[in-house]
Amino acid sequence: MQKTIFEGMNIYPHDTVVPFKDSKESKKKQVENMFDKIAFRYDFLNRFLSAGIDVGWRKKAIRQLVSANPKNILDVATGTGDFALTCYEILKPEKIIGIDISEGMLDIGRKKIEKAGLQQKIELLNGDSEAILFDDNTFDAVTVAFGVRNFENLEKGLAEIRRVLKPGGKLVVLEFTKPSLPVIKQLYNFYMNTITPKIGKIIAKNNEAYQYLNDSVLQFPEKESFIHILNQSDYRSAFYKTLTLGICSIYCAEK
Repeated sequence: MQKTIFEGMNIYPHDTVVPFKDSKESKKKQVENMFDKIAFRYDFLNRFLSAGIDVGWRKKAIRQLVSANPKNILDVATGTGDFALTCYEILKPEKIIGIDISEGMLDIGRKKIEKAGLQQKIELLNGDSEAILFDDNTFDAVTVAFGVRNFENLEKGLAEIRRVLKPGGKLVVLEFTKPSLPVIKQLYNFYMNTITPKIGKIIAKNNEAYQYLNDSVLQFPEKESFIHILNQSDYRSAFYKTLTLGICSIYCAEK
């Protein structure tokens, strides 16, 4: 496998990991199709597979923005809008825009927002992280929860996010990481390699999607490697903090 420009850092191109290995479609199109297929069970499986811990992860990530008090927030790869809804609950900004390439996920998210009576505060749009349809310097903050692994071109997506951030604006990314403690690592690998795809096959009728979850986590440039990419993408003050024995991490950076 060919190394990236980050020689010596053990980073490999994460965009070689795709949901459907036999497909000739681009990673972006495969990801869109995958999420359209599993949208009807996505929220349930998130709670089930994480034993509800993901709710706390989202809240901890959003609290990184409390001191910044952002008024306009862009939630990239918003999916079914969970992060956007929790963001509003904690921060009460004037407006949250969520974008995603999966219309199936967005449809479910819009119903949740309507049920919460927040249509005037949260708007979900079909949109591409690598071609964001907003002007430069538009948002006070940008969030991405469990979505950067799915970018077809990570650096391009980060550059677009930086472009639409206001000077001094903050990026908060929540993403899975690989635990390093020996026993935890072994249990994690067994769960992700064996249990998760089987549950995905039974409940969502799609084991490929949940095998992709594991494969994309294994391949993603995490922790110090992702901080390096943020620095190379002209972000400032980048740092990360791990959660729940290293299973998940929060990344923060500023424009």
